[in-house]
Amino acid sequence: MTVTQEEYKVQLDVFEGPLDLLLYLIKKDEVDIYDIPIERITNQYMEYMGLMRMLDLNIAGDFLVMAATLMMIKSRMLLPVEERKVTEDDEDEDDPRWDLVRQLVEYKKFKDAALHLQECELVQENVFAREGANVRLGAEPDMALQDVSLFDLISAFNEALQKVQKEELREIFAERFTVAEKIDHIVNLIASNDALRFSELFNGMISRNEIVCTFLAILELIRLKQIQARQEARFGEILIVRAAE
Repeated sequence: MTVTQEEYKVQLDVFEGPLDLLLYLIKKDEVDIYDIPIERITNQYMEYMGLMRMLDLNIAGDFLVMAATLMMIKSRMLLPVEERKVTEDDEDEDDPRWDLVRQLVEYKKFKDAALHLQECELVQENVFAREGANVRLGAEPDMALQDVSLFDLISAFNEALQKVQKEELREIFAERFTVAEKIDHIVNLIASNDALRFSELFNGMISRNEIVCTFLAILELIRLKQIQARQEARFGEILIVRAAE
């Protein structure tokens, strides 16, 4: 099912790439990065691609390239080892996953280093010399999703979607929802609550259209810095809280 909001399209300032998605799936499944279960990871990757298309998010071309790469690796893994070696320039590297593993390891090194530098920068921002009594602080850094990744949110959205039974005929003629309406609804809810569980925002919903519109409204409010998404533990329950003034 594809839901398009012609009058309201959510544009994210921060959009992670295909390597981020693969690292997310590897961490979530707690698998060895050097021994990736390629069939399972490929199926999960394609599922996330389908969810992003359903949400009408802008999917960069490198996501499609990675999908093709995973499918190629998956097909080559089905070949006997002897046949794989015939097609390899270096017989010592007969595992079709090896190039992808090297990319992921190198990318993770740079990403971890960047995160470390960012943490050092945040610490340094709170250190002032004696003559800095009249220092004017600039605007807050533009961080759209804070400590919850886009894929954490999509994963939680998928769980909410799977709880909905197949739409009945009566839903086809039911009132359709809009992102703008759901934005107003979430703003009113968050105004009277310090924090809401992500799953609570979908309680009682029986329409996929309503769930999709609610999720797009959450993304838009995060982008506008009206709310923040947080997790107390990695892959734990997502909490929606009011953004700081």
